[in-house]
Amino acid sequence: MTLIKSISGIRGTIGGQPGDNLTPIDAVKFAAAYGTWLKQYSKKDNLKVVIGRDARLSGEMIQNLVVYTLVGLGIDVIDLDLSTTPTVEIAVPLEKADGGIILTASHNPKQWNALKLLNEKGEFLNAAEGALILEITEKEDFAFAEVDDLGSITKNDSYIDIHIDEVLNLSLVDADTIRKAKFKVVVDGVNSTGGIAIPKLLRELGVEVVELYCDPTGHFPHNPEPLKEHLKDICDLVVKENADFGIVVDPDVDRLAFISNDGEMFGEEYTLVACADYVLSKTKGSTVSNLSSSRALRDVTEKHGGTYQAAAVGEVNVVSKMKATNAIIGGEGNGGIIYPESHYGRDSLVGTALFLMLMAEKGGTVAELRASYPSYFMSKKKIQLTPGLDVDGILKAMAEKYADEDISTIDGVKIDFPENWVHLRKSNTEPIIRIYTEAKSQQEADGLADRIIGEIKAVAGI
Repeated sequence: MTLIKSISGIRGTIGGQPGDNLTPIDAVKFAAAYGTWLKQYSKKDNLKVVIGRDARLSGEMIQNLVVYTLVGLGIDVIDLDLSTTPTVEIAVPLEKADGGIILTASHNPKQWNALKLLNEKGEFLNAAEGALILEITEKEDFAFAEVDDLGSITKNDSYIDIHIDEVLNLSLVDADTIRKAKFKVVVDGVNSTGGIAIPKLLRELGVEVVELYCDPTGHFPHNPEPLKEHLKDICDLVVKENADFGIVVDPDVDRLAFISNDGEMFGEEYTLVACADYVLSKTKGSTVSNLSSSRALRDVTEKHGGTYQAAAVGEVNVVSKMKATNAIIGGEGNGGIIYPESHYGRDSLVGTALFLMLMAEKGGTVAELRASYPSYFMSKKKIQLTPGLDVDGILKAMAEKYADEDISTIDGVKIDFPENWVHLRKSNTEPIIRIYTEAKSQQEADGLADRIIGEIKAVAGI
C-alpha cells in the first residue's frame, strides 16, 4: 500500500492506514490544503473550483470527500462528475473558476486514486505552488467556514459535450473532410470515461465506431497503461473488424495510443509525431517535447522548416517551454498531445481529431503512415545504487566524460550523439538512476544502455 505526496498532487492506494495510503482522512486533508492555498493565493471572497473524476471504483467516494471539504471551506464547487482530465482543464476558464481538481490516478491500476490540482487557467500548478500546498497539508493549517458561509454545489454534466464542440471548432479540424473519409475505428476506453468521450467525438465526425471496454464501470479489463503488452484484445479486434485503426486511451483520457490497421502498435511516441506532422503542414512554427521523448519529433519538425526544443520531464515543464518558445504543438512521448489553440494540457480528444484530419488528407493506411516516419527504438532501464552514494556527483562525472557531445543538464543528463541519445535521471525517492536510450535499432538502443550502465558502475566504484 502506498501514499505519494509530491508537488504535482497526492496519489495512493485506497484503504489501510492514514498517512500510508490514500484514505478518506488523507483526501480531506489534501483537499483542505488546496482550498486553503487558493484562499491565500487569490485573496478573493467568493472562490469557485471545478471537480471532475474518471470512472475508477473509488471515484465517487473521493469525489464526495473532496467536494464537501471545499464546501466546508466556503468554496463553491462546479461538479462535473464523470469527466476527463482535459475536459476539467477546459472547464476551469470557461466557468471563470479559481482552480480545479481532477480525481484520477491516470494509468495506475484500479486500487489507486489521486488528486491532480489546477490553477485558474486550467493548468497544472508549478513546483513552488505544489510545495506550498504540501506544507499546508503537513501543518494542517486549515480554517473552515461558519454555517452561513458554506460553499454551494452546482452539478454540470454537459462538459464532455462542450469539450467536443471546442474540438470541432478548432481551425485545423474540418468535420466534413473527416466524414467523407468514412473511417471505421475500434475504441478501447478501458471501462473509464474515455469510453464516453471518444466514441461520442468520433460519431460527431461521422466515424463508424466499434466499442471495446467503453462501459464506465471502473472495472479495468486490463492494465490501464496503454502499452503493447496490455492491448492484445484491441489489436486482434482491429484486424477482425477490418477497421482503419484503433484508439486506446488511459482512464483519464490524457494519453492517446493508436493501433495500425494491421493490428500492430503505431507507437505512443509517434502519436505526437503524427499530430505535429499534420499541424506543421498547415502552420509554420516550433515544437516541444520532453528530454525522454523520441527524436522523431525533431526530425519531422525540421522537415517542415520548424524548430524543435526539449523540456525537462513533466507536463508543467513542457507547457512552460512551449509558452517560452511560442510552440504551436507539443507534448510528451507517452501519447500526450498539447495543442495551445485548444488549451495547455494533454488532450486525447484533440489528438484524435488531428490524427483523423491527417489520415483523411493523406489517404493510405495507418501502417503506411507509420512506415513513412523515421524509425527509432527505445530502451528504458535503471541501475540500483548503494544508499549513500553521491548520485548527483555520478551524473556530473558522466556529463564531464561526454563534454564534447551535445549535453543537456536541465533534467539529469542527456547526451545527444549523432546517431542516438541517452538520458540519465535520478529518482527523487530512492538511489536509482534511470537510463533511457534511443537508437535506430532495438539492439543498438539496448547496447547503448548497457554500455552506459557499465560506465556508471565504473564511476561509482561498484
